[in-house]
Amino acid sequence: MNELSLIKLILEASLLVQMVMLLLLFISLYSWTLIFYKSRYLKNIHNTVNDFEELFWRSKDLHILYNHIRSNQAVGIEKIFVAGYAEFVKSRSNAETLVANAKRAMQIVLRREIDELESELAALATIGSVSPYIGLFGTVWGIMTSFHALGDQQQVTLAMIAPGISEALIATAMGLFVAIPAVMAYNHYTDDIDRLITSYDTFLDEFLGILQRKAQNELS
Repeated sequence: MNELSLIKLILEASLLVQMVMLLLLFISLYSWTLIFYKSRYLKNIHNTVNDFEELFWRSKDLHILYNHIRSNQAVGIEKIFVAGYAEFVKSRSNAETLVANAKRAMQIVLRREIDELESELAALATIGSVSPYIGLFGTVWGIMTSFHALGDQQQVTLAMIAPGISEALIATAMGLFVAIPAVMAYNHYTDDIDRLITSYDTFLDEFLGILQRKAQNELS
């Protein structure tokens, strides 16, 4: 029995099936680029959150912390703090108005940060859902081509059908190979982002409480 050669099967596949495989290869490269980029990005965000929270709760003067962070490039949760404190020190009115203005400014930044966190997730979800169907299309076309080529044969054996079907099934396998990592990454990053958003929301509420007490003390 001849040994099954993956490269040989790919080279002997029909042109359309080869194009499907090439498309899936490009999609796979794009998917892994997104996966590695998102992994590095979320790791940096997590480090920023941990470092900032430690610095925030150790800080005795919010104005010094504000100037320190503003002098650098604020990232993630730092942007929420900067937006809230900047609005707080800019306006001078009653405590409720100060806190309301700071809350509104932080919520605007929070929504932008959530959009940034969730970027690329839609692409991973699309790759995970569409890739198997692209591979299946290549498989169906390859099988149709194989059976069409056997239409003039008086006697058809399994040995005559098997190579064509094997060539076509590679497209389905490639579609799954592309989709599975994308789906796993999407689920992992979604959970990771949900935890980050919870951290942002918790900090926003805690910071608002601090600002409210600070406003009451300064205006009393």
